[in-house]
Amino acid sequence: MDIPSSSNTSCSDFALYDFLPALHTSSSTSAGCFDLALAFLDQFPTPWYLRDLKAQVRLLKTFFLYVKMCRTRRNQEALLEHDQEHKDNTMSESFRRSIICFRIQDVVIRMVHDLQSAYLLYKHSGKSDHDILASAVTRSLENIIVFRETDVKKSCSIIFFDYYLLCPRVVMDLIVSLLQALEHYFYHLPVMDTIRQNLMLLRNLIGFATMRGVESMQLTDLFSQVAAVAARLFSVCQFDRYDNRVVNQMESEISQLIHEKINPSDPQVRETYIDVLTASKKQSRSSCALALEENECPVAVQFMESLHDYLMDLPGYHASFQVPVKDHILKLHQGIRYLSTLLKQAEKLDDEIKDLLGFAVCDAGILIFSLSVHEIREGLPRETYLRLFHLHKVLKYMMAELAHNYPVTSPYSSFNYCRSNELGYMDFFLEDLQELARCDKADDSNVFLLDRIQMVHKSLVFLRSVLENIKEQRFQNEKLQAFWSYVMEVAYKAEVLINSTLVGDECEDSLDAITRDINLLKIEALEIHNGQTQRVNRTFIHIPSKFTAAIHNEDLVGLDEKVKTITDRLTRGLKHLDVVPIVGMPGLGKTTLADKVYNASSVRSHFHVRGWCCVSQTYSKHSLFAQLLCSIHSESPSEYLEMDENDLVQILKQVLLRTRYLLVLDDLWDVEAWNLLENSLPNDVNGSRILFTSRFQDLSLQFKPGSKPYHLRQLTDDESWTLLQKKLFDKESCPPELSEIGYQIAKFCRGLPLTVVLVAGILATIAQDSWEEVAKSLSSIVLQDEYCMKTLDLSYSHLPDDLKPCLLYFAAFQEDQVINVQRLLWLWISEGFVQQTEEKSLEEAAYDYLMSLINRSLVIVTKKGAMNGAQICRLHDLVHEFCVKKAKEENFLHIIHSWKDPFGLSGLSNPHRICVHNTRELKIWEIMLNFPNLRCLLLLENQEEDWGILLPKLLRVLDLGVLNFRKSFPMEVVLLVHLRYLVLSGIRSIPSAIDNLSRLKTLIVPMPLSFVQLPDTIWNIKTLSYLRTPHSSRGFIFPDGNLEMSPDLDHLDTLHLAIHPSSQCLEKILKKLPSIRWLKCISLGAYNSQTAILVCNCLKLESLHLVEFRSFEFPLNLKKLVLKGNRQPWSEISTIGKLPHLEVLKLLNDSFIGEEWVTKEGEFPSLRVLKLSNLDIRNWTASSGNFSRLEKLVVHGCWNLEEVPSCLGECPALEMIEVITRRESVVNSVEQIRQEQKDMGNEILEIVISMHLPQK
Repeated sequence: MDIPSSSNTSCSDFALYDFLPALHTSSSTSAGCFDLALAFLDQFPTPWYLRDLKAQVRLLKTFFLYVKMCRTRRNQEALLEHDQEHKDNTMSESFRRSIICFRIQDVVIRMVHDLQSAYLLYKHSGKSDHDILASAVTRSLENIIVFRETDVKKSCSIIFFDYYLLCPRVVMDLIVSLLQALEHYFYHLPVMDTIRQNLMLLRNLIGFATMRGVESMQLTDLFSQVAAVAARLFSVCQFDRYDNRVVNQMESEISQLIHEKINPSDPQVRETYIDVLTASKKQSRSSCALALEENECPVAVQFMESLHDYLMDLPGYHASFQVPVKDHILKLHQGIRYLSTLLKQAEKLDDEIKDLLGFAVCDAGILIFSLSVHEIREGLPRETYLRLFHLHKVLKYMMAELAHNYPVTSPYSSFNYCRSNELGYMDFFLEDLQELARCDKADDSNVFLLDRIQMVHKSLVFLRSVLENIKEQRFQNEKLQAFWSYVMEVAYKAEVLINSTLVGDECEDSLDAITRDINLLKIEALEIHNGQTQRVNRTFIHIPSKFTAAIHNEDLVGLDEKVKTITDRLTRGLKHLDVVPIVGMPGLGKTTLADKVYNASSVRSHFHVRGWCCVSQTYSKHSLFAQLLCSIHSESPSEYLEMDENDLVQILKQVLLRTRYLLVLDDLWDVEAWNLLENSLPNDVNGSRILFTSRFQDLSLQFKPGSKPYHLRQLTDDESWTLLQKKLFDKESCPPELSEIGYQIAKFCRGLPLTVVLVAGILATIAQDSWEEVAKSLSSIVLQDEYCMKTLDLSYSHLPDDLKPCLLYFAAFQEDQVINVQRLLWLWISEGFVQQTEEKSLEEAAYDYLMSLINRSLVIVTKKGAMNGAQICRLHDLVHEFCVKKAKEENFLHIIHSWKDPFGLSGLSNPHRICVHNTRELKIWEIMLNFPNLRCLLLLENQEEDWGILLPKLLRVLDLGVLNFRKSFPMEVVLLVHLRYLVLSGIRSIPSAIDNLSRLKTLIVPMPLSFVQLPDTIWNIKTLSYLRTPHSSRGFIFPDGNLEMSPDLDHLDTLHLAIHPSSQCLEKILKKLPSIRWLKCISLGAYNSQTAILVCNCLKLESLHLVEFRSFEFPLNLKKLVLKGNRQPWSEISTIGKLPHLEVLKLLNDSFIGEEWVTKEGEFPSLRVLKLSNLDIRNWTASSGNFSRLEKLVVHGCWNLEEVPSCLGECPALEMIEVITRRESVVNSVEQIRQEQKDMGNEILEIVISMHLPQK
């Protein structure tokens, strides 16, 4: 009988006259009664009662199948038995097993009968008496436990030790069932990880050996281990899991059992495993093996995963060990991962490689099981080294064979290098060579390579000087252009070969060839140098700073009237949910207008909730809801990335329910995005609105027939000229000599605001006598469709060479994606785009690069930080489209959207960088096979992959996004010795081998599983500059043992630190970080700790964020301070008020406690930004001598606060007050300040007030 599905059937459909006969029928022949019983339990109306009961039924099913298999084997023996006495004994044992099978089935049938009867009584009671059901479930559970304690327990000693009768499939299923039962009882205990790992290793070894053709009789030692464990586990999986004392006793007993019987670290167990793998090498594949492989995920892959887990958890593995041993263990990790990858792609391999692969798996297993803890700590024996060497030879051969299936363009073919900022690349390579030469001199281990590096460096310095002299003339001279291209090609080859040599590749012959090429180029360079005239100066030069473009991208002409029109439509009219569209062609400023409306004070005060999301052409339901929630709650996207889509929908519904809300859908391309959102938007008839922007004028009719979109028109010539002057000269007037040509240029912009600001960016950076050339370039563009793109091309051509790769890097991000500025700057630095100067740090220089792009109106600042610097930025969608095209054209970056077209890379010649977007079929190993010389791999979106990857060995930048590594750090990463930038998620700790990445500058863990433990070897990475986890309540735990002997991290600039609140410990760590400027400290101590924190020795510290520290002393140079959960009395704030340079202060979530804050005269002399959030303050008293430079005040959730100090009305620099309150008195005090400021002549003060009613 088919069990009806839960979607359309209730428990009452299982009538006794129907279900129970079917149950009896199925029980007579198979395990069907268990499946029927479980299906019945799934339909039960109170499933929370049934967890324990279902676990017991599954365990009985496992025991039943095991006994049944033994009975079948006994029957087969009886048929073959000639001795009648033996035959009778065998049949007798078989009969006993039959009785056990029937008794098990009978228990299950009676259970269902009892529950069915209870359900009928429950139904008769009007479904009100739940005790009837609960009693029936308890009774059934007790009956099963009694049965197991009597019948089953007595049979265990006989049944389980008939293991020689079993087939591997039954044993493997038995292990899985035991694990499921144990997970039910011990899922919350740490010991479960070890139990699961050891049992699955045993299960997968049995499966692999069977696949290799090993007969069951040869596996009896493994079967005996399973039998011993199973017999004991069956007797313990019946206890009361709610009794902690019993649980602890059982946990200890099971741990001891696993350790004694199936612990691979035990020499006897390891010897058994090695014997089985040795036998596996001698066998051919059997029919049983083929069936096993066809019916489930290949067990060979599972066996390799188990081997990897075992290797990772070897005792002492994460401790410090000898460097040669470490290197070999890392190579073994790489080999294991590569074997897993090949096994998953077995259908692409020929039979010879498949056979070789099977032998390699056996060898890898034998090698790993032959390792001992002593060997790892003290040094590997010669035999182990030879096995490892042999394994890698085999792997290298298989990789070469497999590569034939993926034809690759030669890594040294012409024009395959990035053609953006070629001289900048050359400078970065020369600097890299100098660093390599210094390192090789220090260890003196490779004299040959050191000589080559020095020779290549000296020759390329000379060739670089020649290229500098011809960089303008080459465009008019084919010979010079060919010479330029050949020098760059040879430089790229040299870099690849030298770096490949450093990771163990044998490239001596190729290096000899490159050396010959360089010598020939030097001869040609001398001829060119002797025949060249003086350098030709560039036509376009920088002009005086008074002509620098204004950076306020949002200042467009005539915007105020448009804002008022849209605002009126949003805040007036019908109470029903309504849609307000803004439509127009690209470049007219739709997003700018929507942003102005969204942030208008009247809109902010009218709507209780406001949310914004960028839709664009590619989107998902998950991303739309996550964006809206992030904007509503002002939180980072990481808070919602791992949330289920349905959860996001429910959260948004709850947030919007019974509120007047405004949602902005920016850059809408079709109605589908609206369809995804519409059903989740409540209509409470309170004036809620949807505002969207689109380039498609008829889209609004699909939303709401009869709706009237707001059409953005093009600017008039006069408006274009006004905007151009505003961008170029701000409030100053245009020089008379530029008025005529300037008006002509404005006219050529054809009324597109985007084109006007782009042209302003060009004009702001060239000499005045070059304006005529810009006018000629603009006048030559005929087609309207191409106008913005041609203008962008003109802007790009006028960029300094070192800014071009910085702009093209934006192509790696999604259209309309907001980008964290700090992360972007460190990407630029790691890529080598930024040249350091004596006056500024690399980060300061990189920020100047960004400001140059902002001043040219190519980049838009969407959010400023508390210190008024750019914090979040993005590109206009047309600028982004241009960057994507240009990046591909110059072989700068390739974006993968799909793997259907051979890896999404057809026609691509050896890309330098790859960025993966929106693919759930990610195959990093295919990138490795196709592009082994890849330098940058970015997975900037949410990806899903079974982490069996291979990484290109020359990577400098690796951003693995939010790929979850299931707690385990991916050891393949520590083999990437050239890595400078690393982002990875889902880990708890960093292995000691991290110091293999001796050039690492940036390490970011966006979504850690907990606090991230750093090893002692972290102190060896002298280049480390940026160590951060964006998660608000996570940080890195620094090792504090033997700090006196550890080297300083001289370059560490930014750190998220988690630490016990011991002032001595923190002070010692900070002494090792002399360059720290940005520090966040999260307390790991008890909530009531009173230990002081001392930061007085950090002479360069500018920004400090403390979470749950009780006492503090601060450096006098501090500029920004954030405190959260510190619970200090307000009397202690005077310490902060005396800091002479403090500009930003944020007091959050009980950082100070008490009802009254009285500021003293002269405190906070430099403070510009003050934020108070979730504090219990009631009275705040200040005088005119406080906050003399205050520009912005934010008060959120201080529900008891009665008023804002009136003295703020005298602050001459005040620009904004933002308040969320429940008290009218606070609103009145802010309005009084507004009036005082207005009387002083301050017309720009922005007041934002949100009234929140108390929750009932």
